[in-house]
Amino acid sequence: MSKPGTFYITTPIYYVNDVPHIGHAYTTIAADVLARYWRLRGRDVFFLTGLDEHGQKVQQAAAKAGIDPQIHCDKLAPQFQDLWKRLNISNDAFIRTTDAQHKTVVQRYLQELFDKQLIYKADYSGWYCTFDERFWTEKDVADGLCPDCKRPVERISEHNYFFKMGQYQDQLQRHILDHPDFIRPESRRNEVLGFLHTQKLGDLSISRPKSRLSWGIELPFDNGYVTYVWFDALVNYVSALEYKLAAPSLETYWPASVHLVGKDILTTHAVYWSTMLMALNLPLPETIFAHGWWTVDGEKMSKSRGNVVDPYAMADKYGVYPFRYFLLREVPFGQDGDFSETALVARTNSDLSNGLGNLLSRVLTLIERSSSGRVPEIPAPLNSDIEEKLSIAGIEAFKLSDSDIEELAFSRALERIWQLVRAADQYLEIHAPWTLAKDPSKKQLLDRVLYRAADALRLLSIAIYPFMPSTGEFISQHLGINLDFSKPIPPEKRQWYQLIPGTKIKKPSALFPRIQTSAESLSVSPQRSASQGAKPVSDTPATPQPIPAASTPTTTVAPAAPTQATPAQITIDEFMKIQLKTAKVLSAERVPKSEKLLKLQVSLGTEQRQIVAGIGKKYEPDMLVGKTIVIVANLKPAKLMGIESQGMVLAAGDSEVRGLATIIEEVDPGTKVK
Repeated sequence: MSKPGTFYITTPIYYVNDVPHIGHAYTTIAADVLARYWRLRGRDVFFLTGLDEHGQKVQQAAAKAGIDPQIHCDKLAPQFQDLWKRLNISNDAFIRTTDAQHKTVVQRYLQELFDKQLIYKADYSGWYCTFDERFWTEKDVADGLCPDCKRPVERISEHNYFFKMGQYQDQLQRHILDHPDFIRPESRRNEVLGFLHTQKLGDLSISRPKSRLSWGIELPFDNGYVTYVWFDALVNYVSALEYKLAAPSLETYWPASVHLVGKDILTTHAVYWSTMLMALNLPLPETIFAHGWWTVDGEKMSKSRGNVVDPYAMADKYGVYPFRYFLLREVPFGQDGDFSETALVARTNSDLSNGLGNLLSRVLTLIERSSSGRVPEIPAPLNSDIEEKLSIAGIEAFKLSDSDIEELAFSRALERIWQLVRAADQYLEIHAPWTLAKDPSKKQLLDRVLYRAADALRLLSIAIYPFMPSTGEFISQHLGINLDFSKPIPPEKRQWYQLIPGTKIKKPSALFPRIQTSAESLSVSPQRSASQGAKPVSDTPATPQPIPAASTPTTTVAPAAPTQATPAQITIDEFMKIQLKTAKVLSAERVPKSEKLLKLQVSLGTEQRQIVAGIGKKYEPDMLVGKTIVIVANLKPAKLMGIESQGMVLAAGDSEVRGLATIIEEVDPGTKVK
């Protein structure tokens, strides 16, 4: 085990020939969240990322450009280094496999395995994929294509050196079975176990003859060969600890706490890397977590389709933090996800602009107007359900989201945090401080409401910092507390009532400007402030666009149609046949292939129902969770787009939905509406 109190997090080292895309950004942002989270909790964190710079593809690309391979790598490396600065990634080190110190470590390990007679030379003939730089057996190849990348393979016969990987098969299986968290999520663990259970693990070719490939690390025991790129690349996780810190730190940080990888390189990490470590008598990493892939509007990303998502472009168009937030909120980490700009805009507008940004604007505006721009005193507590609900949401924003982050359940953690955003909004709506401010006799209640709302923002600044660091700093600064996020935040600061009364606030410009949408295009307000960060995110603010003081989304509604003929009247007996009841929304999701329909799971107290409602143009699903709505409870079930609906949601509007019928007070689900 690594030294107590440390946390070592790695991304894969990305292939230098690639153009940085959403997959690279996704892994690295997730690693950054973990690194920032554990630093705030006092761990000694080492966060490593970097580049894999050897191999045949690099050699061929350099030859095509007529330059030395090292010069080729030096030209390409900044595209990753600059992106990590742009996305505010807090890596402690950036390793390149062309570093002289890394080469030394690789050669030392090769020599150690050779001396142990765990590396031997043999003839080999097989199908070789240049793109993946690996051999395949006869049974792997179908129609002359690589089973991974589907590119043509070529038949190669040559002498090579092999690592006795096969002799560690049983030991690796036992380790996986004895350590449930070693490979995650569980579905990936089962994949590796299934592979090891059904197939005999062969030995691994770890060399390439210089006559075919010269761009690599030379074998220390045979200068006619260079090492296989994966033996070179995987060693980076250990070699960095020998030279990327002020002093060698292998004993401090190894084994790694978490290796984050994409599911396509799980085998190389779970099998190749693990057996290499076993042969070197080094502990295995505590967790290898393989996340899923992103598609784009339902299609696989590819250069030929022209749909590769450029992280630079997304950050420039929508802001660094909306992009970071969307990637980790939209899809449970570990599963495949689908990226669309439409979904990013919807999530930004609902969660960030109408949610967090609007809450900050409302609270600070009210404090400025009603409390001379200073955090008010704390009057005696109120014994009310809404006070209790706010308090619980604040506690759970840390207690439950902490557990989620440590489990790498980032989407669920953000949902817990946003429950505090919604609870604070509801607290304001029920107490209506804008109305209290008009009545001098309500001054104590007003002060309490404003203090509690401001204190909720303080908690939110800490909770969201790992995900959106400059946003957390921005909220802290405008509350006047200027938290130092470069140091651990003590546990007591994650409790209620830590905001000092009398603190001078600073009213901000828009935190997350609402992105205006139309049928033709997507556009963002020119203002860029904390939503895209301060340092090191280098966006230049333009004219600020204020967020509305109320939480109503800014929409354009067509004029009402001319008044129709008076509808036929009904009797009171006919009306009494309609059963209107309150229902609490437990979950909400969009109906596939429908812009309008949402599928809701609602509680009526004694039962749970599914209702399909045509409110999807007005509301994002997450905006509805936790709300108490009014439904027609005795409507005959019907199917909409093949999905059964067991009731009807009441909403206001003529041709379009303009508002949902909700209950302001706390009312038990299933209560009759009269």
